[in-house]
Amino acid sequence: MKIGYARVSTKEQNLHRQIDSLKAAGCEKIFADKISGAKFNRPELNLLKAQLRSGDIVVIDKLDRLGRSLKDLISIVSEFESDGVSFISLQDNIDTTTASGKLIFHIFASLAEFERSLISERTKAGLTAARARGRLGGRPKGLSEEAKKTAMAAETLYRTKQHSVSEICGQLGISKPTLYNYLRSRNVQIGT
Repeated sequence: MKIGYARVSTKEQNLHRQIDSLKAAGCEKIFADKISGAKFNRPELNLLKAQLRSGDIVVIDKLDRLGRSLKDLISIVSEFESDGVSFISLQDNIDTTTASGKLIFHIFASLAEFERSLISERTKAGLTAARARGRLGGRPKGLSEEAKKTAMAAETLYRTKQHSVSEICGQLGISKPTLYNYLRSRNVQIGT
């Protein structure tokens, strides 16, 4: 069975063109989301996935309707493939029901994996080069000068015992965990 999926990013946009395209392609069922592609949880896409059976074909109008990144697309289509479901993108001429369509999709997957490997290699090489120059990666240890001043103010307010923890946080514009970190950095016994 051909099952269509359409998506627009906002409630104000309409799905008419995509749905018409999917109907013309022979889709018997169509699922449609009005939600950003950046959202991992798309209710209609989840319903579509739950109803898929081996031999079904998922049809979309364009690749960016299914995923925002190549990584997301590959993940979703690989999930389809492992369930015996084929995939067609109408405007991008990708059809995994054919040998050439599978090849094109696997080339995309290989390129994405290659890109991830290159990024990893560059990161490792950059860290090695930085260490060779005596630089260590990561966030600097200790508090900045501004944070040290705030920690001193926090200590003063806390030791007076005239303000609640919430009041101190409100006055200094910091969260409770940050307040406690500042107090620990000043060797203040908390809770006494």
